[in-house]
Amino acid sequence: MKRTPSRSGLSVAITTLLACQVAWAQQPASPRGDAAIPAQATIVQATLAQAAGTQDAAAQAASTPAQLDAVEVRGEYIPEPMLQTAEVASFITREDFERTGDGDAAAALSRVSGVSIVDDKFVYVRGLGERYSSALLNGSPLPSPEPMQRVVPLDLFPAEVLQGMTVQKTYSARYPGEFGGGIIDLQSLTIPDAPFFKLSVGGGGNSVTTGEKGLTYYGSEDDWSGYDDGTRKMPRALQDAIATGQRVDLGGDFSREDIRRIGRSFQNANLNLLQENDSINPDGNVGASAGYTAEMGEDARIGFIAVAGFENTWRTRFGDQQQGVFVNDVVEYDSDYDFLSTQNNARTNVLLGAGYEWGSNKLGLTTLYVHDTIKEARSRSGMDNLAGFEARDDYTAWFERELINHQLTGSHAFGEYDDLKIEWRAATARATRDVPYEKGIRYENVDGYWSHDASRVQNYTRFSAVEDTVDSAGLDVTWRLPVERDLTLGFGGAYMDNERNAWAREFKFLALDGALPFHNRYQRPDYLFSDYNLSQDLLRLRETTGGFGASAYDAALEVKALYLQAEGEITANLRATVGVRYEDATQSVTPYDVITGIAQAAPAPLENDYFLPALTLTWNIADNRQLRFGASRTIARPQFREMAPQQYSDPDSFRQFYGNPYLVDSELTNFDVRHEWFFGSGEYFTVGAFHKTIDKPIETNINVGGGGTIFQSFLNAPEATVYGAEVEFKKYFDDVFAADWWGANRLYLATNYTWSQSEVNADEGDTVQPFGYPAPVDARLFVRDGSDMQGQSEHIANLQFGVEDESTGLQATLIANHVSERVSARGRPGQPDYMQEPGTTLDFVLRKGFNLGDTAMTLGFAARNILDTEFDEYQERGGQKVHVLRYDPGVTYSLSLSAEF
Repeated sequence: MKRTPSRSGLSVAITTLLACQVAWAQQPASPRGDAAIPAQATIVQATLAQAAGTQDAAAQAASTPAQLDAVEVRGEYIPEPMLQTAEVASFITREDFERTGDGDAAAALSRVSGVSIVDDKFVYVRGLGERYSSALLNGSPLPSPEPMQRVVPLDLFPAEVLQGMTVQKTYSARYPGEFGGGIIDLQSLTIPDAPFFKLSVGGGGNSVTTGEKGLTYYGSEDDWSGYDDGTRKMPRALQDAIATGQRVDLGGDFSREDIRRIGRSFQNANLNLLQENDSINPDGNVGASAGYTAEMGEDARIGFIAVAGFENTWRTRFGDQQQGVFVNDVVEYDSDYDFLSTQNNARTNVLLGAGYEWGSNKLGLTTLYVHDTIKEARSRSGMDNLAGFEARDDYTAWFERELINHQLTGSHAFGEYDDLKIEWRAATARATRDVPYEKGIRYENVDGYWSHDASRVQNYTRFSAVEDTVDSAGLDVTWRLPVERDLTLGFGGAYMDNERNAWAREFKFLALDGALPFHNRYQRPDYLFSDYNLSQDLLRLRETTGGFGASAYDAALEVKALYLQAEGEITANLRATVGVRYEDATQSVTPYDVITGIAQAAPAPLENDYFLPALTLTWNIADNRQLRFGASRTIARPQFREMAPQQYSDPDSFRQFYGNPYLVDSELTNFDVRHEWFFGSGEYFTVGAFHKTIDKPIETNINVGGGGTIFQSFLNAPEATVYGAEVEFKKYFDDVFAADWWGANRLYLATNYTWSQSEVNADEGDTVQPFGYPAPVDARLFVRDGSDMQGQSEHIANLQFGVEDESTGLQATLIANHVSERVSARGRPGQPDYMQEPGTTLDFVLRKGFNLGDTAMTLGFAARNILDTEFDEYQERGGQKVHVLRYDPGVTYSLSLSAEF
C-alpha cells in the first residue's frame, strides 16, 4: 500500500537513495516553492535538527540530482522519537523491554535517567513524588484503584501490552497542567505489520521465598487465580443489617439474637486461621498474543491485536518493625517487633485492539483489562512498651484491584502535503479496589502462652472498597502554514471528569457480657470465634466504624482545558515552541456518614483556573548536536485520599494514614537546559540541568494519635526548590575481538546519572495547617527549614552493559541501579525524619533466539537483585537508629520460553 509522507516531515534534508534523489528533482514545484517530495523519499522532520542551508540551497541541491554531496546531512543519527518532540524527553521502546526483561511499566521506568520507583509501583521523577507526575495511556488520563493515590500505580501495566513509553521532562501546552517531575505516556500495542501468533510460558522463584517457610491461610479453592469464588462476599445477614441505616450493635433495631446471627454469618476458620507453609510455591506465568492485518483495497487496511497473560508470584518478607522516640540522642522504643509476611500476587491482563487505516486517516479502538490481587498472611511479635506487654498481631487480607479502559482514537490529515492534521481521542475507564475481610487479631504473651483476653487485646474485621472512574476526551489540531519558513500552529482542548467513591466498615468481636472465660482466651482463632462462643455471648459483634465522615467519602475532579501552541523556525538552525494552556478545575472531597449516608461538613471545593505558559528553544549548534532550553509554569493538585479526613491502613508500610481537608494546589516554575550529541546510529551523549520552584508543596508528616498510635498525614509546606543535573551516554562497540569465536557480537553500554538537591523553606511567620488542627500553626513546628524534599535522592544512577548479536538473537545484559537515601516522611515535631535507602541493585538478563524446526523460539533468563540489597526505612540521630521497616527481599530468578508462529 502506498504511503504518502506528511508535509510536516519535509523540513530536513538527509541522504537518500540516488533513485529517490533523481525522482525528487523531476517532480514539479509545490505551491510553496519547495521541490515536491515523492512518496519513496525518506525525509526526516526538522523539529529538532534543522538543515544547515536555507530552502533555496535545498532547492538548488534538488536541481542537480547527480551531485549527492550537495545535500548537507544534519541530524542523521538522531533517533526517530527525538525527531518528533521539541521537549526534553526519554523513551522506552519495545526493544528496551526485551533487553531488560522488565515485567511491567514501573520496573522499566527505573532505567530512565532521573526516575526512581517507590513501593515498586509509584514513579518519582527528578526526586518529585508521584503526585508531581501524571500517567496517560495513549494520551488519555487513567483512574487509580489505590485509596491513597489518584495517580495510577504503574505496576498494573504489564510489558506485554505496551509498545513503548515516553517520559517528557519539560512541559508543553498539549499536556495536562498537572506537571512537576514529568508526564509518562504509555503507548499500547497497535495494528501489526503482519499476522502473528505467539505463546509463552515461564516460571521462577525467590531466594527467601521459594521452597522456604512462609505463611498462608486457606481462603478458597480459587485463590490462586486472583478471583474470589464468593467466599469473601459480605454475608447476606450483614448486608441486610447495613441496609437499615443503623450502626450494627445491640439495641435499637437489633436484638441479641440478631447480633448473634449476624456474627455467625462471618467467615471464620478459612480466613482467621494462619497456617505455616513449609515450602512456598514457585512463580509461574503464561501468555499469548496474536495479530492480524489485511489490505482493504488499494489504500486501506484493517488490523486486530489481542494479548492475554496470567502471572502468579509469591514473596515472603522477614524483618523488623520498630517505633521509637529520641530523647536527645537516646532512643526509647515504643515497640519492637519481628514480622513474617507472605504475599501471593495473581495478575490477569487482556488487551484487545482494532484499527482501520485509509489514505491519511486512522481509527483505533483499544480495550485494556487488568485484574491484580494480593493475598497476604502476616504475623508480628515483640514488645509493645506502650501497651505494657509482649504482643503478637496476626493479619490476613485480600486486596483485589481491577482496571478497565476503553479508548477510541482518530487521526486525519488533509491537504496535498498533509499540512492540516486533526487528532482526537475519547476514553472511559474504571478502576476498583475491593478489600473484603481484612482481619487482625492481637494476642498477649501470658506465661509463655498467647492469650486473647478481649478485655485487654482486640480484633477487627474490615470491609472496604474504592471505585474510581474517568471519562475524558481530547482534540489536537496542527496546521503547517503555507509560508516561507517552517511554522506550525496547534490548538486543541481536553475534558476530564474523575469521580471516586470510597468507604470502609469495621467490626469487632468483644467480651461485652463479662470477661472471656480463662480457657477460651487460649483457643485457636477458629475455635475462639466459633458459632458456639458467639451463641453463648462469650464474644459479641459490635460495629466500630468511624462516624461523621471518617469512613466514607465522595470525590470529584472536573477539568476543562484549552491550549494554543506555535512551533517554527526563528533561524535556519533555531526553532521555538511556545504555547499556553488554560485550565479550569473544580476538585471536591465530600465525607459522609457511612452509616446513614448523610453528607458531613467539608471545606469548600478547590475552584481554580490557571494560564500555564510553556517555551522550548532548540538550537542545532553542529551536525547531530543540539541545545534545548525550556521554561514553564505548571501545577500539582492534592490527591483525593489526601484530602479525606478518614483512617486508612497501608499494607505496604503497615502504617495508618489520615487525610487533610485543608490541602491546596501547588504551583511550579520550571527551567531546563540540555545539550544532546548523537554521534552514531543509536549512540548519544547528553548533559542537562534543571531548576524548579514549588509554592505550597504537599508533604507527609508523622503524628501520634490516641494510645500512642503512629499515623501519617499531609500538609502544604510553604515553599521548596529542586535543582540538579543529568548525564546520559549510550554506545555500541563493534569488532571488539578480531577472532572467529567473537562472530558478529557487539558490546552495548548505556548509563545515566542524575544529581539533584532540594530544599524546603519555612521562614518566620509562615504557617501550615496539619490534620487535626482547627487553625494554622507555626510552619517550623512541622517543617524543617532547609531540609530535603520528601522522595528526593541526591544520586540516581543506572548502568546497562551487555553483548548482543542480531544474527543469532543473543542479548545478555548486566543492569545496575543506584538510588541514594531519601526522606520518606517528615518526622513528628522534635523527631528525625523517616528515611529510605534503596541502595544499589544488580540484575542480569539473558535472551537467546533459536529455531525449533520452522518455529522461532526465544529462551529468556533473568536474575534480579543479585546483590541481595535489603529494604530499610529508618530514623537516625546521634548514631542511634530505629528501623521503622526493614526486610530482605531476596534474589529473584525467572526462566521463560516463547514461540512465534
